[in-house]
Amino acid sequence: MAPEPPTNIEGARQGGADERPFKVLLVDDEVAILESLELTLSEDYTVFAVDNGRDGVQILREEDIDLVIVDQVMPEMSGTEFLEKVIEHRPAAVRMMLTGYADINSIVRAINDGRIYRYIQKPWEPDELRLDVKRALENYRLNAENTELAAALAVANEKLRAENLFLRREVERQYSFDQIIGSSQAMQRVFDVMEKVAQTDATVLLSGETGTGKDMVARAVHYAGQRKDARFVAQNCGALPDTLLESELFGHKRGAFTGAHQDKKGLFEIADGGTIFLDEIGETEPGMQVRLLRVLQDGEIRPLGSSDSRKVDVRIIAATNKDLRAEVKEGRFREDLFYRLRVVELEIPPLRERREDIPTLAHHFLDITNEKMNRKLHGFTNAAMDRLTAHGWSGNVRELENEIQRAVALAGDEETISEVMLSEELRRAAPAASGEGISMPDERDLNLAVDILKRRMIEQAIEETGSKTRAAERLGIPRQSLQKMMKRLDMD
Repeated sequence: MAPEPPTNIEGARQGGADERPFKVLLVDDEVAILESLELTLSEDYTVFAVDNGRDGVQILREEDIDLVIVDQVMPEMSGTEFLEKVIEHRPAAVRMMLTGYADINSIVRAINDGRIYRYIQKPWEPDELRLDVKRALENYRLNAENTELAAALAVANEKLRAENLFLRREVERQYSFDQIIGSSQAMQRVFDVMEKVAQTDATVLLSGETGTGKDMVARAVHYAGQRKDARFVAQNCGALPDTLLESELFGHKRGAFTGAHQDKKGLFEIADGGTIFLDEIGETEPGMQVRLLRVLQDGEIRPLGSSDSRKVDVRIIAATNKDLRAEVKEGRFREDLFYRLRVVELEIPPLRERREDIPTLAHHFLDITNEKMNRKLHGFTNAAMDRLTAHGWSGNVRELENEIQRAVALAGDEETISEVMLSEELRRAAPAASGEGISMPDERDLNLAVDILKRRMIEQAIEETGSKTRAAERLGIPRQSLQKMMKRLDMD
């Protein structure tokens, strides 16, 4: 005669080794059936066997059960009621039910409330039961892996969203107005127009010499406006031939030309809702000018090889280093396109017309380059700053930045940038730009003549810059030295 089954959790039989991958809970009030189930499954799984629902619930609380097989009809707690407890404690576990007869109402309730995976009809074939359990647990494992992957994907998406938000804020900070260096009156006028136009959708034409920072101004206008959350895309119109430029801006259909193996979106479509920056617009050919005019007039583009037009909502900021009015007169640039582009025209002054900004820009580029090259140069000697402010800077801000980078790269163990560390071109330049327009004194006494010249230069620097600090920067001397000099010269 078979021994009595355990009636409490301490007496629950556990078959198999702990390293076996799945845990199976068997619940049946008939001892013979319970032992037969355990014998069938214990070779492959860690098995817990109990003869009542109460002990089964206790095991559910203490063990990570993967699959449950429960008898449909049991005293105290039915199989369906037990499966409801399984859903409460181990919702991911696979649920299977044993039944010896077809009670339709019980089956319907078990399906609805217990959400069973499969019914097992008594008596069962051991091989069929093993196969059913194996398939059920494979499905369980796949579901668990999918759940883990979904959770990992959710974490990755949240991390990516946070990183994108951080990068967007970094971009907005990098291209904000206060990142454009300039306290001169000429730049203050530029800032004033930028602030006003940024809050509109007006088309902007930026004019100015190469290297004045037109790209940075365009980005600052975009990120200060209502379109800042959409894309900013840029294209140098002089960098590509006409056909390739058309494909780049408007896209193309597959087969539109040799090498067009698939459809491609153009920059206008990519920038939909945002801003497109067309640099060197004066380099475009007449055919491209006609297509650009259509976008400005109708807000429509047509990809190469397509017969359908597409609406786009894009703000256009264009830039040129050419005199477009002269280009229009010479017939090289369409007049109607010119007036469409210059709804607001903003001229970026060359660096030689805002020399008072050179010391601030030089220190700004020095700080950036120090960080990039892991150097610790502290500043410039007066002679070096004199050379910087005297230079013509035909390449404008970009040329100044390159000069500072060159000096830092070749600095060696030096702590300050001196005159000899500058390029030969700068060393050949006249060292005193701030004395421009100042007449030489007639005084024959050298010391008195020098004092008169100093007084005139200081007066002019303060008058043109509006403050002692900026005057000192322009003159290439510390502010404290300027104050001492003014006191010695008896200047207010």
